[in-house]
Amino acid sequence: MSLIVRDLVVEIDGRTVVDGVSFEVADGARVGLIGESGSGKSLTALAILGLLPDGAVARGSVTWDGKELIGLPDRELARIRGDEIGIVFQEPRTALNPIRTVGRQIAESIRIHERVTRAQARSRTIDLVRQMALPDPETLVVRYPHQLSGGQRQRVAIAIALACRPRLLIADEPTTALDVTVQAGVLDLLQKLVDERGMSLAFITHDLAVLSRVVSHGVVLEHGRVVEAGAVSDLLTHPTSPITQGLLRDATATLWRPSHVYDSHHEGGSHE
Repeated sequence: MSLIVRDLVVEIDGRTVVDGVSFEVADGARVGLIGESGSGKSLTALAILGLLPDGAVARGSVTWDGKELIGLPDRELARIRGDEIGIVFQEPRTALNPIRTVGRQIAESIRIHERVTRAQARSRTIDLVRQMALPDPETLVVRYPHQLSGGQRQRVAIAIALACRPRLLIADEPTTALDVTVQAGVLDLLQKLVDERGMSLAFITHDLAVLSRVVSHGVVLEHGRVVEAGAVSDLLTHPTSPITQGLLRDATATLWRPSHVYDSHHEGGSHE
């Protein structure tokens, strides 16, 4: 299965916030959308799954395994969400229901999409929690989100996204709210799960250091438009757009740093 986005436009109250974005995520590929805040990368992800906020309208084409998703009835989109395409949001504290145990939330995702008994869903849930490298799965599943750390909540959110074994995972800045050490662990987990399950990955971030860690191809957005796209190795060594050059200079040294960061001095600027 593959995801093909062509000339995607998103308007909110008549204002264009995503303007003609195109990219593909082939079966088994890892593609990243990167840009500063307000670049339209998260809205692009929400448009793919029909999760745009009220007042937003999407035009263009988004096909999944040949099926057009733009304009698809919500009932059909709901079946695809979770079952075929999973999504992990930036902040698990708001993505998770605070008044339901984490185990119930994972199990609900399974029971919505698959015909299984409660006992089977619970067994699958505990196994998923174990795969997320969370401690004492039998105890953790009866806890509530506020009883977990930020990193543990994000791993639960990943478990929910993967509960029905989707072929594509969309990860929307899944580590932004975490400290550096926890961030690295979550990224390692995502890579491991994508490899083991043979999934495709669409990874959204504002951090080129993070992007370089998890994907092979990057699409750079600015003000809702694609300004550069190519292999991440090329973005790291020969960035052509000013926005990519800036992202490279800002790459967080704590996770990754190229041996030679693009030096704007060669273009007449200064390099810190």
